Amino acid sequence: MKRFPAFDPPEYIDWKADPTVVSEFSSTIEQNEERLRQVEALSQEALLLLYEGLLRTRLHDTMLKRWVMQGVISKAWLGTGEEATTVGPVHALDQDRDFAVPMIRNAGACCEMGVPLSDMLRGYLGTSDSPSHGRDGHVGGFDQRVLQPISNIGNMPPVAGGIALSFRARGEDGVVLTWIGDGSVKSGPTHEALNFAAVLRLPVIFIIQNNQVALGTRVQVHHLPEDFSDLHEAYGVLGWSFDGNNVLDAYAATRLAVDKCRAGEGPVILSADTFRMGGHATHDEAEGRIILPPELFEHWGKRDPIGLYEEYLIGRGVNRSELEDVESRVSNQVDREAEEALASLRVSFGIVFRFDGSIGWK
Repeated sequence: MKRFPAFDPPEYIDWKADPTVVSEFSSTIEQNEERLRQVEALSQEALLLLYEGLLRTRLHDTMLKRWVMQGVISKAWLGTGEEATTVGPVHALDQDRDFAVPMIRNAGACCEMGVPLSDMLRGYLGTSDSPSHGRDGHVGGFDQRVLQPISNIGNMPPVAGGIALSFRARGEDGVVLTWIGDGSVKSGPTHEALNFAAVLRLPVIFIIQNNQVALGTRVQVHHLPEDFSDLHEAYGVLGWSFDGNNVLDAYAATRLAVDKCRAGEGPVILSADTFRMGGHATHDEAEGRIILPPELFEHWGKRDPIGLYEEYLIGRGVNRSELEDVESRVSNQVDREAEEALASLRVSFGIVFRFDGSIGWK
């Protein structure tokens, strides 16, 4: 995909595929027969839809970062480098009967569940026609079966459990998917939610999204051992890990969890290692580089989930021109919907955006 020196992490700008890492991407899928069957069952159309989702999620964040630099918004919470942990699992859901409960860093889940990207951007702009009518920067939509997240750490898992319980009460076979940050595992509501779901055997999937840092505290400091793969054992439920930067492993692992929940064997606690390629938000990206060693950025920079997936698709016989066509279509969509969102801002507040990047009033 096209790289943006002004917005991308330095490790992504001149990204080149590392043969060893590319080989690891494929072997991760091949070493688990159940997951391999899930991947092999995907059509080329489904594979390209995953690619489209990764691109849309990255370009959504790129647009937000551009707006921060232009002074359109003050800051944004990005998921750069973590896209696969969001996109793969959402594509494992049945959008007609399942429900997603994202964190703010899982904005891609909203788009993949059908929330218009223009509405996602309106949420940050706080316009009157945003999904929350300007009251909150967090976006969701019950029509799209995705719940609007809140900032209070650990407070979404109990709500996910409540939605799963409502499915059971109504005799529906829906599954609820939610994400929990590595730092949020320490919160009381999180443990109450995991225990509640385990006791009632609810059809909910909890993904522990370990991006190596909680706000400004490295995982090595706040959690020992530095691994969440056995957390499910504490609650006596099913669970397994997946590669958080491998969209196919993320999809397959979650797809298996969906099947277990649908069969009445939930909940399932998954864990994914990924990496936050920046600060907690756009206002403290420099701090992120101070807190975490450069070796970590170098290691995870080689594992850009989009670059690795592109290499996989090309190795599977997809023409590079096909990928470029998908990127062009998604890029045009993001630009078009960003313009729609800015038009809402002009209507709501009478703000004028000039071509030189400056801002004025009508």
